[in-house]
Amino acid sequence: MVRITQVGVEEFDWAAEDGPAADVRRVARATTAHDGATTLNEQALLQLKNRGLRGAELWLAHRDDQPDAPAAGFALRHAEHLLDLAVHPESRRHGVGLALASAALPEGRRVEAWSHADHPGAERLALHFGLPRERDLRIMKRPLRDLPAWTAPEGVVVRGFEPQDEAALLEVNATAFAHHPEQGHMSHADFVERTSESWFDPAGLLVAVPADPDADLPPLLGFHWTKEHRDEDPPYGEVYVVAVNPKAAGRGLGTVLTSAGLEHLASRGLDEVLLYVDGDNDPAVAVYTNQGFHTDRVEVQYRGVVALG
Repeated sequence: MVRITQVGVEEFDWAAEDGPAADVRRVARATTAHDGATTLNEQALLQLKNRGLRGAELWLAHRDDQPDAPAAGFALRHAEHLLDLAVHPESRRHGVGLALASAALPEGRRVEAWSHADHPGAERLALHFGLPRERDLRIMKRPLRDLPAWTAPEGVVVRGFEPQDEAALLEVNATAFAHHPEQGHMSHADFVERTSESWFDPAGLLVAVPADPDADLPPLLGFHWTKEHRDEDPPYGEVYVVAVNPKAAGRGLGTVLTSAGLEHLASRGLDEVLLYVDGDNDPAVAVYTNQGFHTDRVEVQYRGVVALG
């Protein structure tokens, strides 16, 4: 049997060394190490670190046959429809995942849930709750050596981010990703949260701008936001976001900015870089393949309205 407890907002402190937050971190570390895929993505971590359980709900699972053991798993529901669920590897196939999902997913509830390792257990749960597989996300990698040379187009300068670039960057991001389910909705508050993280480096947020500010061009033509994962062993880089202003399309800026970002990451002493791209985005997959990336693994999103029986 499995006992499920919902955690109150006042009980959760991400920085606490014990209690619910420590349970979540412990389970997440164990599942990440076991599955070879990050258990809590950036959106979930920013929620827990900056807002705790405000606007979110958390359930912990304990096994009755291990009354003195720490939590065997957790389910986090946030941003209205997003669900993150993890079961400690030592407690799998004991009904923990089903018990957590049953608490977090009432009949008729809309949900979006990622399986970061495309785990068969996640597929079984999704089928039980009537949630179809709706989206595949490719994780592509390449070594940071033998990088392609690049040159900025005439009249364009590629440089590091400066504070006055923010408004134009958010506008380009919103336009370039207008139909993207996550990236296109980045707000000023979202931007501030991310630039406040320890990994943020203005020099690693490369922007393409007109060489002549008086030219008849948008103030920001595109950007490549790189990310360094220094807390991993070994550390690696990430093509975090590449966006080109639609008003500057046709200049080859996507390729230029990608190459400039890879060069920056290599200069930081990193050996490998990864990126995330939708599995059905054939043009982007082709571009990255031509730039030396290969598909390392696939993440899966299940999305729909809970329908039991």
